[in-house]
Amino acid sequence: MMDLEGSIRPAVYLAHGLLEKGFEVSMMSPAMSKEVEESLRLCGIEPMNLGARLFAKRIGLSMLWFEAWGREAFLRLNSRNANRGSHVTVNFSHTLAIPSTFWYLQGPTSSALRDMEDDLTRTYKSVYKLLKPALEYADRKLAQDMSNASQFVFANSKFCASLYQGWGIGVSDIIYPPIDCKLFQPSSSNPSSDYAATYFGKETKFSVIKAIADTGVKIKAFGSKAPFIPSAMTTHRNIEFLGKVSVNELVDIYSNALFTLFPFTHEPFGYIPVESMACGTPTLTYNTQGPSESVTEGQTGWLVNNDREIQNNAIKIWKLKYSQSIRRNCVRDAARFDRSKYVTKWLNRLGKSIL
Repeated sequence: MMDLEGSIRPAVYLAHGLLEKGFEVSMMSPAMSKEVEESLRLCGIEPMNLGARLFAKRIGLSMLWFEAWGREAFLRLNSRNANRGSHVTVNFSHTLAIPSTFWYLQGPTSSALRDMEDDLTRTYKSVYKLLKPALEYADRKLAQDMSNASQFVFANSKFCASLYQGWGIGVSDIIYPPIDCKLFQPSSSNPSSDYAATYFGKETKFSVIKAIADTGVKIKAFGSKAPFIPSAMTTHRNIEFLGKVSVNELVDIYSNALFTLFPFTHEPFGYIPVESMACGTPTLTYNTQGPSESVTEGQTGWLVNNDREIQNNAIKIWKLKYSQSIRRNCVRDAARFDRSKYVTKWLNRLGKSIL
């Protein structure tokens, strides 16, 4: 836990909801930054830092997480020091194979790597091909062990559930991850609409973004996983790479974009389309995996079937624009992912199961 965003967000929002109901809450992680520990304590959450010695800190968060996962998948190092008390445990991770009341699935590592293979750099691709059989075996074995140690298993999307069900793991319910609609909301009543917003990360199809930028579409990109970003993307004349941005800056980027471009390799849920919709901006993405469950074709965005279609649609939207009613649809539809509804669903499940 180096920050409280991304895959950490569902755990944090549930923790806050439980605190408001008067429960004592602690959060455990193989490793935590000092900033995270301080933030948790300020909120009344007890941080439990297992102090794993991770060596990928200088490479980036993605490799740091991969190292933490590998420690558990192959050696079960992280869970050796975990406290197995009698309290209710909600496990949001794939890095701690401990007995849990609930296990919340956010996507298997091996599936992400398999989908990303074609877009990896030559070096990473060579290493991955060599390790692929061992990685897939370890991931499946870890998932099955964690499922057997959990009373209930939930998933963050129907697509995510299907990946685990293919391994024979039963999923009791789908609980979509949350956003805070008090933070993510339109920041302008008159958006500039003179660029497309996009995200640069390890699951991004950079070749698609470059092809669209080559046609003259202006793009503003955000993200912090620099080792995975080709240098051609940060120097392109039509791409402005902003790096890691604050939440307020991100809201402005979404709000003023004509549309959000989201070409991905693997996405069990996908925060980008939902955050964009909450800010009133439709998303252009693929009609598959998690984003196909949050974006409604023609109403809150556009769903396409391949790279050629996403390129053609991006150019069409850039030139012809769209009805402003779509922006209103986006804000309305994003409300179903608000943190209040997410916490309420969790509390209902907790109440039915154990409280």
